[in-house]
Amino acid sequence: MSIKYEEILKYNEKGKYRGEWDSLTGYTIPEWFCGAKFGIFIHWGVFSVPAFGNEWYSRNMYVQGSPEFEHHVKTYGPQKKFGYKDFIPMFKAEKFDPEYWAEVFAQSGAKYVVPVAEHHDGFQMYESDLSEFCAGKMGPKRDVIGELKKSVEKRGLVFGASTHRAEHAWFMGVGKEFDSDIHEPLKRGDFYWPSEETQPDFQDLHAKPDPPEEFLIDWVERTCEIVDKYSPRILYFDWWIEHEAYKPYLRTIMAYYYNRGLERGFPTSVCYKHDACAFGSAVVDVERGKFAEAKPYHWQTDTAIARNSWCYTDSLIYKSSDEIIRYLADVVAKNGNLLLNVGPKADGTFAGEDLSILLDIGEWLKLNGEAIYDTKAWRYAEEGPTKEEEGQFCDGSATEYTSKDIRFTAGNGAIYAIVLKAPEDGKFVIKSVSKSADPWKPAFHGLIKRVSILGQKGEEEFEVDENGLTFTHKGIRTKFPVVVKIETE
Repeated sequence: MSIKYEEILKYNEKGKYRGEWDSLTGYTIPEWFCGAKFGIFIHWGVFSVPAFGNEWYSRNMYVQGSPEFEHHVKTYGPQKKFGYKDFIPMFKAEKFDPEYWAEVFAQSGAKYVVPVAEHHDGFQMYESDLSEFCAGKMGPKRDVIGELKKSVEKRGLVFGASTHRAEHAWFMGVGKEFDSDIHEPLKRGDFYWPSEETQPDFQDLHAKPDPPEEFLIDWVERTCEIVDKYSPRILYFDWWIEHEAYKPYLRTIMAYYYNRGLERGFPTSVCYKHDACAFGSAVVDVERGKFAEAKPYHWQTDTAIARNSWCYTDSLIYKSSDEIIRYLADVVAKNGNLLLNVGPKADGTFAGEDLSILLDIGEWLKLNGEAIYDTKAWRYAEEGPTKEEEGQFCDGSATEYTSKDIRFTAGNGAIYAIVLKAPEDGKFVIKSVSKSADPWKPAFHGLIKRVSILGQKGEEEFEVDENGLTFTHKGIRTKFPVVVKIETE
């Protein structure tokens, strides 16, 4: 049986971490996370059945006048006769093979995997003791999260989990505005419960009404159930936990999770957005965006293979694999991790584009992974003329780079210069590695013993002067970034 709220509070009273920020900020980011750099996010669930619009189909199909609303009525009939719950029997996941999934993720070069255990729609992708509306009892009738965890960890990857339950309080409430299958009375345990009718102002951290206390307690218990059943090494929260009503319950969850990790002998970490947590108590996450400059703290960005959806749909706009690899290099150079989302089809298979992109990333990392994994930020994160846009939701289009745009990492006694676009004339110029006649002027004053290009045979004959480190290597024909390894004495 899952642990109850009162038991969670009593457990925290005996642990190192209490449900207060002054206690939670004593936590330390796990070393494995700082070295991993690249993980896989997975949005898969009942919303994968209609495969229309995006993962918010469960809400938007009740938003009158929306494309999802019109599509739903035309394809499945009125929402009163065919509601979102009626997709559950259609979500059979008949081709879901956790061993194959785990192998694909391993081949992509990812070091950790974070599936969404429960999305805003309220359908749990695991075997739950708290609800009948879960994958263990309905739809696939399989413990999807448990099976995937076993296969992922078998391959040495770290397993995490994500919960987006917090948004469910109001997510389906629009269905009460007309004659649909979402109606009163709703009680705890019902799929659509509580479906508050008032849509919150997403910018107002004090938006009213607050969720019912019963819902907040249920949120705590569901999240702690994931912690207890699957021991995730990382626990990712989507937004809305920054709302003031959630804060004491959030701190309770975090304390329980961190205390459980100590009890079980492994480090844990929460990922959060929008300053929902006190700084230093968890990992800062930026959705579909990044920072323009390196940060002195470790952080993460989560983004998707597709620009227009986190789940599989029939109209995905894919990014290219080389764009994603450049994105990874930029994030790692600035002291971050990339959590890259894929959206499997309802039957459990992957679209060909997803597989192609993941394998391209994996092939690049096989060749250049030493410039990514377990590296640290160098004294400079970048050089070049192209400026990065900072903030959330800024990955709507690909950034065009030049051969002068370079990202830096350090490790293995070397500096890695990741040239984001191979120079067509073969002339490499790395300005950040330059000499100066004035020993007190900021410049590179180290001794270089060897310069080479990862994946290319031999060493490069190079020069270092006030213009930087230069050499010529013709014949490189690739759309992917090229890594120059600079080894020092």
